[in-house]
Amino acid sequence: MLGNSRAFSGFSVDDIPQAREFYGGTLGLEVAESMGMLTLHLPGGMTTILYPKPDHRPATFTVLNFEVDDVDAAVDALTSRGVRMENYNGPMVWTDERGISRGTPTIAWFKDPAGNILSVLRE
Repeated sequence: MLGNSRAFSGFSVDDIPQAREFYGGTLGLEVAESMGMLTLHLPGGMTTILYPKPDHRPATFTVLNFEVDDVDAAVDALTSRGVRMENYNGPMVWTDERGISRGTPTIAWFKDPAGNILSVLRE
């Protein structure tokens, strides 16, 4: 039934101008704004919609993953742009001092200005 439909994902943020600066400026993604929402044009032709929500609550799970060739290099590039990597240490995951979990996959998490969790990973 939906096999030929164009699918996309979306999540909320609390400040569209701040999100535009982060996703477009800091992360270097192609961002378009229309009707008060942002469309992220992601590599590979996918899109994600960011919509404003006054009572926004950050997701407690990863909402967007970026597959990269080298997680260490991606973490270096992100931190050089002021992005703070998250540290998770618990029974299911452990991150090193740089915020990288070196399991399968190798992954590092960070948050957008609205507190949503994003990641860079290598399968």
